[in-house]
Amino acid sequence: MALRLLKVPTIATVLVASSGMYFYNRPLDFNDLSLIRFGRAAATTAVISYDYLTAFKHVQYGTEEYWALKSKVHRRSAERLRDLCCANRGTFIKVGQHLGALDYLLPEEYTSTLKILHSRAPQSSMEEIEQVIREDLGKELSDLFVSFDERPQGAASLAQVHKAVLHDGRTVAVKVQHPKVQRQSSKDIFVMEVLLRGVRWLFPDFAFMWLVEEAKKNMPLELDFLNEGRNSEMVANKLAHLTFLKVPIIHWDLSTKRVLTMEFAEGGQVNDREYMKAHGINVNQISENLGKMYSEMIFIHGFVHCDPHPGNVLVQKCPKSNKTEIILLDHGLYQDVEIRTNAALYLPQINDLLNRVPRQMLLLLKTNDLLRGIESTLQTRASSSSFINMSRCCIRALARHKRSQSRSGRRRLQITLTESFHLWRLSMYELFLWLKGSVLGLGLSTLLAFLH
Repeated sequence: MALRLLKVPTIATVLVASSGMYFYNRPLDFNDLSLIRFGRAAATTAVISYDYLTAFKHVQYGTEEYWALKSKVHRRSAERLRDLCCANRGTFIKVGQHLGALDYLLPEEYTSTLKILHSRAPQSSMEEIEQVIREDLGKELSDLFVSFDERPQGAASLAQVHKAVLHDGRTVAVKVQHPKVQRQSSKDIFVMEVLLRGVRWLFPDFAFMWLVEEAKKNMPLELDFLNEGRNSEMVANKLAHLTFLKVPIIHWDLSTKRVLTMEFAEGGQVNDREYMKAHGINVNQISENLGKMYSEMIFIHGFVHCDPHPGNVLVQKCPKSNKTEIILLDHGLYQDVEIRTNAALYLPQINDLLNRVPRQMLLLLKTNDLLRGIESTLQTRASSSSFINMSRCCIRALARHKRSQSRSGRRRLQITLTESFHLWRLSMYELFLWLKGSVLGLGLSTLLAFLH
């Protein structure tokens, strides 16, 4: 009996000593503890909910005072949400970035506050990067690369990218996943689901439960870099006929679920007008080619890039060929978008949008926002080239669908002729816009104004 009692403290001492050695070798980060992450998220949700429940008790709905107060509540709630995302990092930042891009759904106070999360992404230390590469590729950094830049080219919520040189002299971009994201993501999504269900119980009109469903479906795909590599090759094959498009080549022998090695590509962001001016890049041509690219994705192939923002689209002028290229990056998530079957659902009232419109529609709105924003920044909006190209692809896709459903040769001929007529009308409209914006058009306008 005494011997057994003696064993208990001995075992406990061994366990405590082992734990001490573990935390000595691997410093404890309280952000890694699920209890801390859940507590922080629960506290933020409770404070925001309480604010909305109590702030409007003594204010009459619809008055100027009411709208001013509502804006203040939106702003401070958005700031609390932003601080939560920055503290919990990983999946929280990813979801926060997504919310910041929903300009067409969320109040401006939320989107403007959460947009800052794109520049607040965490960075892993060089030791953590080396550890991930060692675990996944089975070799030390020096065995794989001649050089490896310690400073990342860019850091995102799930990973960061480093420039490196292979032993054969080729320059590559190495995308390395933050080491803790994989382990924490499923727990974080569960926490979000529990808390959002609580919010919906308090506010029955709350319509953002779809965020959790999207995260459940998409996060495992985004955390699998082999899936990103496959998407990259698939879109490169589908759009191979677009000679202006460049998709970096994947180095499969140096890629795993957490490490993606690809051809290094550099250039300016697609909305950087000064970069294009300095490098002699035709902004109108870029705007037109962007429209072609996204229109082909949406209407012809139904295979659409899910994160269309300027940081994922670069432009460069090749010194050898003098040809301008659009470089498409970050292929972690694509969606198959079926325009025809969902078309009837695209016109509900804006208040019912989240509940009645397919998630793919939100993606199309994001793409539309990207194109409009870039045309505005590049000052090419007057030509409407990207939207004319989108209309062309829409006409072609609709005609192709009608022909596939028709059994009559005469009917198929009629569809083809109608398609050609509509495409001709678009070309005439494009010519009109070009003439209107040209020197000839300006001269005619001046002459007509003078005559009047």
